[in-house]
Amino acid sequence: MTHGNAAGISPPSTPATSRSTLVVTAHAGDFVWRAGGAIALAASRGEKVTIACLTYGERGESAKAWREGRSLEEIKEMRRAEAEAAAATLGAEVVFFDAGDYPLTISPELTDRLVAVYRAAQPDVVLTHPLEDPYNGDHPAAARMALDARVLAQAIGYPAEGEIIGAPPVFFFEPHQPEMCGFKPEVLLDISEVWETKRKAMECLAAQRHLWDYYTDLAVRRGVQLKRNAGPNLGLPHTTYAEAYMRPYPQVTGELA
Repeated sequence: MTHGNAAGISPPSTPATSRSTLVVTAHAGDFVWRAGGAIALAASRGEKVTIACLTYGERGESAKAWREGRSLEEIKEMRRAEAEAAAATLGAEVVFFDAGDYPLTISPELTDRLVAVYRAAQPDVVLTHPLEDPYNGDHPAAARMALDARVLAQAIGYPAEGEIIGAPPVFFFEPHQPEMCGFKPEVLLDISEVWETKRKAMECLAAQRHLWDYYTDLAVRRGVQLKRNAGPNLGLPHTTYAEAYMRPYPQVTGELA
């Protein structure tokens, strides 16, 4: 576990709040590519962000290290160090489960460990993978466990330590192949003010350097869509960076906006 005062993030201009965000991610790099902007924004507001990293991505997302002849344990340690550095850059705490990837297997034991994290974090918001991904079964497995643990953590009769949680809204972050995963952007989050922080966190992931430019380009494209859907967008920078999300549950609101 690592606690991060974010490198590259200025101290929050407003007092720290009691709000909490929980990110449930299959592999060590997923939370950076998909939700690094949301994490950095929350941290910059003084909110607590906890990342539950189920695996290091040691088998399926570390091809460069395998080609270099690294051992399994060497790769796991390398990916852990990268994820710790990225989380610290974003201003988050990361909890490693070391559950093993390719495949990540859904189990009652792993779900139970997630329930404990939910109850400890008491999240106001949950971020995780969508439930479909024909290219990587680890991602839907992580999402399924994230949703199941959320329900169990609300149940007063479920035998886990800690106080029960409420019903935090869940946001699915964008997968690598959105068209093949049934992903349609429903929420566009402006991450322009923390883009440089997200980019620094991406650059902590040397094992997946080939993705740095891909996710930079994606942030720009989503930023264009954000501006097209923002109504009067006076004040938005010429180059706007954004992340896309879906909602599996209805939005609860007293005002349509």
